Amino acid sequence: METAEAGGPDDHQNVEAGTGRQKKGLNKYAFICALLASINSILLGYDIGVMSGAVLYIKENLEITEVQVEVLVGILNAFSLIGSLASGKTSDYIGRRYTIVVAAATFLVGALAMGLAPNYPFLIVGRMIAGIGVGYSLMISPVYTAEISPTMKRGFLTSLPEVFIVLGILSGYVFNYALSGLPGNINWRIMLGLAAVPAAVIGVGVLIMPESPRWLVMKSRYDEAKRVLLKVSDTEQEAIERLDDMIKAVKDSSLSGPDDDQGPPKGNFTGEGVWKDLILKPTPAVRRMLIAAVGINFFMQASGNDAVIYYTPAVFKGAGIHRKPVLFGINVVMGLAKTFFVVLSALHLDKFGRRPLLLLGSSGMVGSLLLLGIGSKILEDSTPTVVVVLCIIAVCAFVSFFSIGLGPITWVYSSEIFPLRLRAQGSALAISVNRLVSGVISMTFLSISHWLSFGGTFFLLAGITAVGTIFFYVFLPETKGKTLEEMQALFGGDNDDTSRDENEKQATNGNE
Repeated sequence: METAEAGGPDDHQNVEAGTGRQKKGLNKYAFICALLASINSILLGYDIGVMSGAVLYIKENLEITEVQVEVLVGILNAFSLIGSLASGKTSDYIGRRYTIVVAAATFLVGALAMGLAPNYPFLIVGRMIAGIGVGYSLMISPVYTAEISPTMKRGFLTSLPEVFIVLGILSGYVFNYALSGLPGNINWRIMLGLAAVPAAVIGVGVLIMPESPRWLVMKSRYDEAKRVLLKVSDTEQEAIERLDDMIKAVKDSSLSGPDDDQGPPKGNFTGEGVWKDLILKPTPAVRRMLIAAVGINFFMQASGNDAVIYYTPAVFKGAGIHRKPVLFGINVVMGLAKTFFVVLSALHLDKFGRRPLLLLGSSGMVGSLLLLGIGSKILEDSTPTVVVVLCIIAVCAFVSFFSIGLGPITWVYSSEIFPLRLRAQGSALAISVNRLVSGVISMTFLSISHWLSFGGTFFLLAGITAVGTIFFYVFLPETKGKTLEEMQALFGGDNDDTSRDENEKQATNGNE
């Protein structure tokens, strides 16, 4: 079976003890490719950050209701579901590289439409278009990165999309603060329209990126795959061995016909039959992978992270802080905390593993939400300064713990556990759940808060996150340093492979 990343001899030098071979550092070209692909994720981050402030001015300028605000905020996440669902099939058909272009171009159109919106309906249409682009980018960035990364650096490189999401959030906060002094009918349009800039940069940057070598192998374009591998590998021998592993993986994944046992496969895979193997007739191992990927994406958003970031100014406005520059200043502090801890987590994912950081992060989120709930309950009756400060600390702690665990690890885990043939569309399905839940939470957070109060809502989110922590402990095995062969065994795949081989042999004997 194929590895979950572009691994090769370099990886074994890191894993094997007593071989006498020296461990090698990160390939610079692979790092640059992962960096460029991950920049795509800044689009979502910027929107999350900038909308938290822009929506205050939009509500006043366009005179919309709170329900319309919820729709405006959540519609991007809801429509990103479309992009996520389409991205898997698209990337299998046109390639990972050009799917990144599709994501950036779609968001570019949406950002321009938002910035030029003369009224609320036009603004909604712009956010719908931008949402589709976000859905594409959230799937393709980690998948491309996972397919080009060496095993021992996969955690760091595949967590880069979350790093750029957080950098985007921080950038949104900074522009909220910087543009808050402009007239209310102009500043929010500039805030939203500026999102077109990173989208355009990504569209140009992708020109120097190679196609995923694994996708090229699926398309039987072995010479091109070898040229890419020569750039992302440290030696020619390593590149050849990695190519051989990929060709073998394609054959083992049944991408080639029964007559292709001698020599490389000759198929031209475009994603056919994947949904059947993922949902209708999955093997026990694939079913466990799907449960793990869908589960972590569900709890990532059910924890309320996006909603807390979107509506933090509204929460503190209710606590008596009415000056917008002060509200945006709190957001900047929160963004700095997120940035620091997501970078810290990314740098240590391959050292400490996924599970320890995930469990630490989700447990810390539960405690932070409980503290925020208590503080919010007190603020319902009075606004003592010490409690306001406590709530600010709790919010910063919440987003920091999220950035340690669920933030980066969700993208890493979703992109690394599926086999090659199922990876793009398996990841797309999991991330579609992510986007669906994010949209529902964002579009109902204010309404639920009016019903339960902000304090009650935070207690509810704490309970959901506690259930998620238990889920992670039970269903998510450690994948640090694992090749996909080991992951298959980790998810019970050895028996699946044996049974499949026996069934294929029986079918062949029957035909003879």
